[in-house]
Amino acid sequence: MTKLANGQTIIQAFESWSPKSLAVEGDKIGLQIGTLNKPIKKIMVVLDLLDAVVDEAIDEGVDLIIAHHPIIFRPLKAIQTDRPYGKIVEKLIKHDIAVYAAHTNLDVAKGGVNDLMAQKLGLEDVDVLAPTTEIKVKKLVVFVPHEHANVVREAIANAGAGYIGNYSHCTFNSEGTGTFQPEVSADPFLGEIGKLEHVNEIKIETIFPATLQNKVISSLLKAHPYEEVAYDIYSLDNKGEQLGLGRIGLLKEELTLKEFALLVKKAFEVDGLRVVGNLQEKIRKVAVLGGDGNKYVSSALFKGADVLVTGDVYYHVAHDAMMDGLNIVDPGHNVEKIMKEAVKTFLENFLNEKKYDTKVIFSTINTDPFTFL
Repeated sequence: MTKLANGQTIIQAFESWSPKSLAVEGDKIGLQIGTLNKPIKKIMVVLDLLDAVVDEAIDEGVDLIIAHHPIIFRPLKAIQTDRPYGKIVEKLIKHDIAVYAAHTNLDVAKGGVNDLMAQKLGLEDVDVLAPTTEIKVKKLVVFVPHEHANVVREAIANAGAGYIGNYSHCTFNSEGTGTFQPEVSADPFLGEIGKLEHVNEIKIETIFPATLQNKVISSLLKAHPYEEVAYDIYSLDNKGEQLGLGRIGLLKEELTLKEFALLVKKAFEVDGLRVVGNLQEKIRKVAVLGGDGNKYVSSALFKGADVLVTGDVYYHVAHDAMMDGLNIVDPGHNVEKIMKEAVKTFLENFLNEKKYDTKVIFSTINTDPFTFL
């Protein structure tokens, strides 16, 4: 029997990776057309939602589109179905295709657009270019029978708890005695109804990002043997992990600007790009920012970048960068298409783990409006 994932279930899983809270203020994200309250047969991941992409989705039998660029961004005054934009919206509604947008939240997310760009260029010692948010940290304390401690520790670690910098599975463990008395309606893992029990237990303490609380607690409850699990969650004043737009890191070896530009061209599979700066200048420290990075030239300069890789660079911004000694490589906005494979892989892993039959594809339509002659 076919088992299809509900749209809300799919998006809930997706937002565990790319939560709406990561988006910059005013961004148009989330469900934009249709409903998520339905079983989903097929998902299509797209960069841009153009007419040809909608036709592709219809031909493929898609009922949920996850787009990086929102189809509704500027305030709408009208939807006229005899106009190009209106025709797209009409097709989507007629074919019951829901549209969900993940824009700057997917740019900011770990493993999102900007991390993918840094990986494509082989950058090392990668850090956030322009911080936009801080992930608050919480503390989990749970009491576990001695023989089940390893299973519980592994479960919460796999859910994202216990990470401190470059270290995983960070916990503190202490031994003690737990007491409880099962009441009449209880179904105890240990002990007898009406009898006070004394059990050797391990107290496990760890931390986790606040955004992962539901996932961590769900994993804890599944792994813990007790019918009623005793655990505490504490809010902490510790500084959390910073996330934001863009990334900055180091090349494995120094390159000239020309050599680096050719590396960018090959890595992102573009037919052409624009370069600002002296082609013979040596490059080592690289900033990347998917999409339009004009506002972040100052961030790249502040972080000491030799070059900024971004799209849609304006004429006068290029002049300003030249005067400040910052090189720029502009491969275009369309390089954000790298998100399609990453989102597809994430969703497939989730669906396979839960044994859903929902399929995931990505659009094969080239939505780059520019042609190099």
